[in-house]
Amino acid sequence: MRVFGIGIDVVEVARISSAIQRHGEPFLARLFTTAERDYCESRKDAAMHYAARFAAKEAVSKALGTGIGGHAGWLDLEILHDPAGAPKLHLCGAAERFSKDNGIAEIMISLTHARDYAAANAIAMQVEG
Repeated sequence: MRVFGIGIDVVEVARISSAIQRHGEPFLARLFTTAERDYCESRKDAAMHYAARFAAKEAVSKALGTGIGGHAGWLDLEILHDPAGAPKLHLCGAAERFSKDNGIAEIMISLTHARDYAAANAIAMQVEG
């Protein structure tokens, strides 16, 4: 396999918190799947976890080289967890099709957050050939 692309993003937690307060459920439903919202709302500081997922989606879209849009919409990129608790990306819709069409076998992600910021990186790996 070879690297198809890498991406990174940093988000101010206060920016996401403010957007949630201003726009509420319509904002959350446009950017996050039900599973993501359930997870974030179960955490002590939901805004911090939403910010990390926002950053991860931006990082993945950069790794794909598409940005958020036609080839990778917000809800096409779902940040879940494996049984050990590590973040795992689930693709669907346009992002899944784009990845398959471009031979992307795996996209690895890493998330981090502190009081004021959340960050994520992503590496898209492509099958050679």
